Amino acid sequence: MNSNFSKILKQKRTSMGISQEMLAQKLFVTKSTVARWESGTRIPDITMISKIVDCLNIDVSVLINTAADGNITPDIIIVDDERIILNGGIPIIKSVLPGANIEGFIKPSEAIEYAKSHKVDLAFLDIEMGMTSGLDVCGALLESNPKTNVIYLTAYTDYALDAWSTGASGFMLKPLTADGVREQLAKLRYPLIAGGVTE
Repeated sequence: MNSNFSKILKQKRTSMGISQEMLAQKLFVTKSTVARWESGTRIPDITMISKIVDCLNIDVSVLINTAADGNITPDIIIVDDERIILNGGIPIIKSVLPGANIEGFIKPSEAIEYAKSHKVDLAFLDIEMGMTSGLDVCGALLESNPKTNVIYLTAYTDYALDAWSTGASGFMLKPLTADGVREQLAKLRYPLIAGGVTE
């Protein structure tokens, strides 16, 4: 199913002199689970990938992106009424998840319409967008797909409590950074694999 992911995992594990059983014990899974990952018949979810990268000292984006091999491309949107944020944010998200389809929207209404015809896996939402609140956009997105992960982007910490009450997965202060995106990927409410595959 995924030779690139399994190859990287096996190479890194063996180069560190760690057996499948040892890795399984560190991750609190069975040896057969590790064997399935290395044979390419199963792929761990993002939460487990985060644990694997800690154990084997691998860049999380490397494993996430190789997990996309041959599978459905995740749909990611970023909604902000400032074009400079979109122009800077899209390349940053793309650098972390180069296999993803990423769309940017200045108008919240266009993002909501897009979500009605696309399964949005992850949405980065500004909170203050003129007359529209990102909190309301979150509600509309979740109405289209209850498993959309929403991460709020804002320059103000005052919104944190309101943001959490909407069912969002995360909250990031602007500006968007690659490290910040990676950190949020490990905390998603609905774990995302770049290929849309979870265990």
